[in-house]
Amino acid sequence: MSIFKTKAIVLKTQDYKENDKLVWLFTEKIGKVCAIAKGAKKNKSKFMSSTQVFCFGEYVLFRGKSLYNINEIDIIDSFQNLLKDMDTITYGSYFCELILIALEQEESNRELFKDFIKSFYFIKNKAMDLEILARTFELKLLNASGYGFDFQKCCICGKKINKSNYLSIQYYGGVCSECTRSNGLNISYGAYAVLKFLYKTSIENAHIISVSNEVKGEIYKVLDMFISQSYSKKPKSLEIFNYLKKE
Repeated sequence: MSIFKTKAIVLKTQDYKENDKLVWLFTEKIGKVCAIAKGAKKNKSKFMSSTQVFCFGEYVLFRGKSLYNINEIDIIDSFQNLLKDMDTITYGSYFCELILIALEQEESNRELFKDFIKSFYFIKNKAMDLEILARTFELKLLNASGYGFDFQKCCICGKKINKSNYLSIQYYGGVCSECTRSNGLNISYGAYAVLKFLYKTSIENAHIISVSNEVKGEIYKVLDMFISQSYSKKPKSLEIFNYLKKE
C-alpha cells in the first residue's frame, strides 16, 4: 500500500456504515479522491472535526483495495467560519460543487488547487467581490478541464481581435464582425472585455477591475451556460442562492 502526505480540502462527506465517513477531498498531489475516515462519526474520534466540509489541512492517505484511507490529519484552516454567513457558505459550497462536477478522479492539477485554496481565503476574509471571484475561478476551472477560451483572436478565421460582442458556443471564443455568426451568444462589448481580462489575470488580481451590476449579471449567465454545456451535471448551490435573493 502506498502512503503519502498531501494538502487537501474536504469537498463533501457521506455517512458510511455505523461509525465511518466517506470523505471527498480535493488534494494538491492527486486531485479529487474519495477516502474513508474510519470511526469519524464517533464522539471521541480524532477525525470528527477534521473531516468537516471545507476543512483544509495536511492529510496522510494510504491506498486500500478500493478506497483511500485517511490515516492522519493536521488542520491548517477549518474554514468553519464560512458556515456562519449565507454568502460565504453558498460560495464555498459552489466552489466545492464545481470541483466535484468538473474533475475526474485522481486528475492532478496543482495550479487549480492553489487557485481553489486562494479563493477560500478570499471568501473567508471577504477580500474580493464574491461574484467576480466566482467568475474568475469558473474560467480557470473550464480551462483546466479542457474547455479553454480564446478571447484574443476570432475562433472562426483566426484573425486577431481586440473586442467582440459574440461568443461561439461550439468553439469557446470570440467571433469577428466579418465571420458568420451562428450557434453562439450575443454579449455586450463590456462583458466580453471583462471575460477577456478575468481569463488571463491571476485570482489575486481579479479585484482590480471595476464591473457594473449589469455586466456581472451578463457574465454570470454566459459562464453558467458554458458550464452547463461542458459538464454532465450543473451546480445548484449558486442557482438556489440567486433565486432566494430575488424573493
